[in-house]
Amino acid sequence: MDLFIYLFAALFSVLNPIGTVPIFVGLTHDDSDSERSRISLWTAINVFIILIVSFFIGQYVLTFFGISIDALRIAGGLVILNSGFSLLSGKISKKRGINKKVENDAQKRNDIALTPLAIPMLAGPGSISLLIAFYQEHHEIKEIIISSLAILAIAITIFIILKSAHYLARILGASGIVAISRIIGFIVIAIGIQYIVSSIINIIKGNLM
Repeated sequence: MDLFIYLFAALFSVLNPIGTVPIFVGLTHDDSDSERSRISLWTAINVFIILIVSFFIGQYVLTFFGISIDALRIAGGLVILNSGFSLLSGKISKKRGINKKVENDAQKRNDIALTPLAIPMLAGPGSISLLIAFYQEHHEIKEIIISSLAILAIAITIFIILKSAHYLARILGASGIVAISRIIGFIVIAIGIQYIVSSIINIIKGNLM
């Protein structure tokens, strides 16, 4: 249960589905309730697929390119830190990596579940590197099952949040969403620092041995 809660909390902090609420509202303001539900469902499914593939196959990608796990953890930690500082300072881009052309294309298309919602707004470098590193430390059968359930749980949570996005936007308001995002940003910063510190310690130990 501790492993489940840790991974779920880490993914929730990095993916920050609450921060996606105003973007989802803006992209689906002209859609019907059934269409919004469909987009919410497929966004969650796409995120689940991206995360589960990263969890199981990511290590082989690292091996192919000759990247060490500590290098990945440091790179991922820097990405996570950047996201955390952006959230904490309130300077995060409302488009979260979406340029104007992509935004305009998204407004014109009916299906935005894969891009830009699932990637890059939710499943990005931070969450992918987190899962690859997590697999290196927790690859026993029981741990893999628990981790997979945590990934499924975060996908279900994303579906519920996006399905309720228009309602949440009215209840929380802009200030409420900003407040939650800043709290999450502080947690994200702590996760990023922990990744970097752990990797540096491993590198130092490796050189001393």
